[in-house]
Amino acid sequence: MSDIIGITMGDPAGVGPEICVKALQEMSPADRDRTLIYGNRATLNAARQAVGCDVDFDGRVVDLPVEGAPLPWGRLSPVAGDAAFRFIERAVRDAEEGKIGCIVTAPINKEALNLAGHHYDGHTGMLRSLTGAQAAYMLLASDRLKVIHVSTHVSLNEAIRRATIERVLATIRAGHAHLKRIGIAAPRIAVAGINPHCGENGLFGTEDDDQIAPAVKAARAEGIDAHGPISADTVFHRAYSGAFDLVVAQYHDQGHIPIKLVAFDTAVNVSVELPIDRTSVDHGTAFDIAGKGIANHGNMNEAIAYARKLVAGKRVAA
Repeated sequence: MSDIIGITMGDPAGVGPEICVKALQEMSPADRDRTLIYGNRATLNAARQAVGCDVDFDGRVVDLPVEGAPLPWGRLSPVAGDAAFRFIERAVRDAEEGKIGCIVTAPINKEALNLAGHHYDGHTGMLRSLTGAQAAYMLLASDRLKVIHVSTHVSLNEAIRRATIERVLATIRAGHAHLKRIGIAAPRIAVAGINPHCGENGLFGTEDDDQIAPAVKAARAEGIDAHGPISADTVFHRAYSGAFDLVVAQYHDQGHIPIKLVAFDTAVNVSVELPIDRTSVDHGTAFDIAGKGIANHGNMNEAIAYARKLVAGKRVAA
């Protein structure tokens, strides 16, 4: 079982190449030897020059061609979008073959991706498609707050429709299994309500009574320590204060807003229930500062650390 971490470089015109270079430079020699960057060497050389470092790439880059590389920094491009897809596709195939133990993804640009003909709503949907997975859940992890989402990149109207008993229960199960894997023996899981005050007994909607509460009851019947629905205006504070190990958020903004408030630079995006392991930075391509050498790579360091924890856990389990 491989302990190598495979970092995908992200959109070649964004900050991904720079944060990859910075992270690689700071690693210990042992960790550097357990790291591969899936990207384009010419672009990484340009990023190394922008950052002002001399980190050695020999044996550490899976070099994939990009027409015209290095591309202009900060410019939306279907060429860049296609390259970002190909970096990920190659890393996925190597992960499936056991050549790498976990993928860490630098940011992609969804518009560039779609301009290139790869019609995905983001990394999670793309990885689900590439691996043939039936489901995948987005979990945002920080030291004091962890959130898993019932739905992500859909309209609010569609998110409410997707919050079925079956889907909420599946999300609870996925979060519970992941927390046990990272060493939490008896996870305490809070499930956020979907309406203000969980509907106030039907006064503000019945979805919480009809869809969320039965899922929580079913999870508890399976031995999962799940609680809810709990009003979303209090549940994240309670979890942050230590009452729960994980919050199940019903839709994208419900979960993203609190964790980005308390852990904007440190939260790690984790894909749960895929047949391969993947973590990611939780920020975008930042075209406005790309190529300037000033991008903060702290979030990349956090994503790499979480990936190494997953790999270590997998080796212990084996």
